[in-house]
Amino acid sequence: MAAQKDLWDAIVIGAGIQGCFTAYHLAKHRKRILLLEQFFLPHSRGSSHGQSRIIRKAYLEDFYTRMMHECYQIWAQLEHEAGTQLHRQTGLLLLGMKENQELKTIQANLSRQRVEHQCLSSEELKQRFPNIRLPRGEVGLLDNSGGVIYAYKALRALQDAIRQLGGIVRDGEKVVEINPGLLVTVKTTSRSYQAKSLVITAGPWTNQLLRPLGIELPLQTLRINVCYWREMVPGSYGVSQAFPCFLWLGLCPHHIYGLPTGEYPGLMKVSYHHGNHADPEERDCPTARTDIGDVQILSSFVRDHLPDLKPEPAVIESCMYTNTPDEQFILDRHPKYDNIIIGAGFSGHGFKLAPVVGKILYELSMKLTPSYDLAPFRISRFPSLGKAHL
Repeated sequence: MAAQKDLWDAIVIGAGIQGCFTAYHLAKHRKRILLLEQFFLPHSRGSSHGQSRIIRKAYLEDFYTRMMHECYQIWAQLEHEAGTQLHRQTGLLLLGMKENQELKTIQANLSRQRVEHQCLSSEELKQRFPNIRLPRGEVGLLDNSGGVIYAYKALRALQDAIRQLGGIVRDGEKVVEINPGLLVTVKTTSRSYQAKSLVITAGPWTNQLLRPLGIELPLQTLRINVCYWREMVPGSYGVSQAFPCFLWLGLCPHHIYGLPTGEYPGLMKVSYHHGNHADPEERDCPTARTDIGDVQILSSFVRDHLPDLKPEPAVIESCMYTNTPDEQFILDRHPKYDNIIIGAGFSGHGFKLAPVVGKILYELSMKLTPSYDLAPFRISRFPSLGKAHL
């Protein structure tokens, strides 16, 4: 057995937003915590980089809306501790046809959970947001709590907080081997560590770590083109004009979303909530940028619906999604090793929920009763993962 000084209460693999919040909660509860990251920080190879993400309570699934109530509280707590603004309330505008079932379900969920919102007719939308074109007579649902999380600032604030609470963050250390047991041994490119529990939040690299442990999750890794479009009149889609974040439903197989200008002067982020299959090890290779069908969809969308933007992207960046078949998260123990915890499959909508996800992963790693019903997030919901996979 390792000497006590080398023994960690928990090791977290992956310093994206989920891993950072897990380490934050562990450190807050005075646990001896080691956070490992394969790349040198900060980096843009995973899913948590960039300057902004949408935050909202508007969800189809009531369990996410319930989780978001506490997420807002923890985001505000982190903002207070960091002494810097991490969130800006802009509202989130959902747009779709009146008969759109998703829109109806979300509105019912918001009403049931008493989230402040407004239903806007097509005429009301035209008066309030004249630079949105509604060719099919779409209606709107405004989630007043919605807004922007400043992603890069939030990650940096979390990593600083973990260190201040006594946690250790080691970047540039890739995990090369995990040996399960009463104590889990984690070998990296630099050295070996031992811990009472292990939390894996490795995004697109999750299955690479899990295969040697006898399990492969149904995760699909996608490269997303994150596109920015130039305003013809600077500020016309800006926060100063009270322009909200938006989510457009029912136009395409996947949602189109946008955030008011801010990241780049005069550029608005408008992207497609889907992308192309990608190997995370090759995300930066030149051949990785050849499939731009989603950019063509967006160009048509911008031309038809956002007339004050130029319909060609001014900047294209990339981000990785790790999707599950049902686009719900995986928050569970390894089926064979109960001190190995898995947080995966955040499917492009996990950033805002990370405060509570991190809390749940902390609870699982310390064998505490989870604060939320984890039935929607269990590995066992995928029937293809039978005993043959273990």
